[in-house]
Amino acid sequence: MDEHPNWPSVAAYLAQHGLTLDADPPPYRFPGGLANINTLIYLSGTPAVLRRPPPGPLPPGAHDMAREHRILAVLPDALPIAPRSIHLCTDASVLGVRFHILEYREGRVIRATLPDDLADAGPALSDTLIRTLAAVHAVDTHALGLDTLGRPDGFLARAVDGWRRRGLAAGDAESSRLITEIGAWLDRSKVPDGPPTLLHNDFKLDNLILDPKTLQPAGLVDWDQGTRGDPLFDLATLLSYWTEAADPPAMQALQQMPTAAPGFITREQAATAYASRTGRDLSDFRFHRVLGILKLGVIFLQLHALHRSGATADPRYIAFGPLAHGLLEVAHDVSAGRMF
Repeated sequence: MDEHPNWPSVAAYLAQHGLTLDADPPPYRFPGGLANINTLIYLSGTPAVLRRPPPGPLPPGAHDMAREHRILAVLPDALPIAPRSIHLCTDASVLGVRFHILEYREGRVIRATLPDDLADAGPALSDTLIRTLAAVHAVDTHALGLDTLGRPDGFLARAVDGWRRRGLAAGDAESSRLITEIGAWLDRSKVPDGPPTLLHNDFKLDNLILDPKTLQPAGLVDWDQGTRGDPLFDLATLLSYWTEAADPPAMQALQQMPTAAPGFITREQAATAYASRTGRDLSDFRFHRVLGILKLGVIFLQLHALHRSGATADPRYIAFGPLAHGLLEVAHDVSAGRMF
């Protein structure tokens, strides 16, 4: 799949739908990210984002632009920090894949490291993450017409089976052994689904666009995995990225959030803060934690598979195989109670 769009073709398609793609300024692909491709475009002088899947074979259920469009076409009515989706293209002849166009939200994005001018922002950013996640889970999906999104009944059991199956398909002999053992623990430790809520399904700091002055959320992006299900799975996903200074090398190598920096609360404190804000019971949360780390490990196995297949030449993908193995070892430690 060509990563470089035929912009005249895109312009012609959009014109058929009443949208004018400006030639000046030209489209600009945002740097960073490991999966979906986001490009800043201008429609009649207004900035917008064209969002499309990555090149290569796509894992089942991932990078779903139609699902993201469905969510973001209505979610801003209840959650204003969600950018509104403007248009979904299902005609694969335009780019070779489905894509959609959504509002551009200006602000600051914090990735692997905490900028020097935000050295004291750990407490505020910790609070922002927990408050925002709780706000996502408080959305009334029925009022938005999203009460048929996903299949919340049996959500956790399907997640165990699905991530185990994807991991075995994407990995090698060693990762398959670890995934089989983790899956067996999850089967023995299964818990019932909690009352379903809207899930972001990849909630972490670099998916928040922050107001540069106040550090309050100006946007929450990357909704292509959004669904409804047990909200503790969303919390577990966030905490699977939440590193601490004493964590093993695989967690440090993630470089997804700068939460090991001084001032950030710990994973356990974050979970307690979420429970306090939402009133949810975390008695069985170890199950969700292990499942969340399994998911993350498998995602990195899938990304490494793109490198092995030649679908991407990005050198970052080379290290994702060993990283995935390390994360699966972390899942073992959490299941045994050696880590929170």
